[in-house]
Amino acid sequence: MRSFTTVSLLASTVGTSAFTTSTPAFRTQTSLSADLSRSNFLKNVVGAVGVASITTMVPSFAFADGEEIKLPSGTTYSIVKSGDGPQGVVGELAGIRFKAEVKQSGNKIDDIFDTPEPYYTRVGAGGLIKGVEEVLVKMRVGDRYIITAPTNMAFGSKGRPASAGKPRIPGDAIIIFEVEMVSLPGRETELIDLIGDD
Repeated sequence: MRSFTTVSLLASTVGTSAFTTSTPAFRTQTSLSADLSRSNFLKNVVGAVGVASITTMVPSFAFADGEEIKLPSGTTYSIVKSGDGPQGVVGELAGIRFKAEVKQSGNKIDDIFDTPEPYYTRVGAGGLIKGVEEVLVKMRVGDRYIITAPTNMAFGSKGRPASAGKPRIPGDAIIIFEVEMVSLPGRETELIDLIGDD
C-alpha cells in the first residue's frame, strides 16, 4: 500500500495544467484512482522530468560566452572572455581595465587597456556609472565583458561637459564599455609567500 501512496503523491505533485487537462493539481487520496490513467500518469511524470531538465540547463545557456544578457534596468552585457578567478564582493577593491565609447557617434571616451596600472575602484560602491556598477558585481577576475549602458544608467539627458583630458559626452548617450577585471588586490597571494623570505 505504501508504494501506491508514493506513486499517487508523485503523480499529484508533478501534474501541471500544461500537461494535463482533467486531473486536479493536488490529490488527497492514498491510492491510484480510476480517473488517473496510465497515460495521464506518464504524461505528468515525463512532462515534469522534461521541465526539470530544461530548467536546470538554462543557467549554463544564459551565460554562454558572447550571448547578450539584458538586466531589468536596460543595461546589457555579453561575456567576451570568462575568467577563473574569484568574484568580487560589494566594497572590495578591484583593479579593472576598460575602454568606453558613445554608441551613437563612435567617439572614444576613455581607454586604459594599455596603461601601466589598472583603474582601482570599490565593487558596488557607486564610483562608476550605474550600468557598469550593476554588472561589475557579477564579474570574476579574468572576465572581460562588453557592457551597454542605456542613457538612464550612464550620463542621462544632461550628458557630461568636457574637462581636462575628458571629452564632452552628449545628452542621452548610450555608452558601450569593454571591461576586464584584472585583480582583487586584497585576495592576491603576496609575492613574499610565492618566493619565500630567504
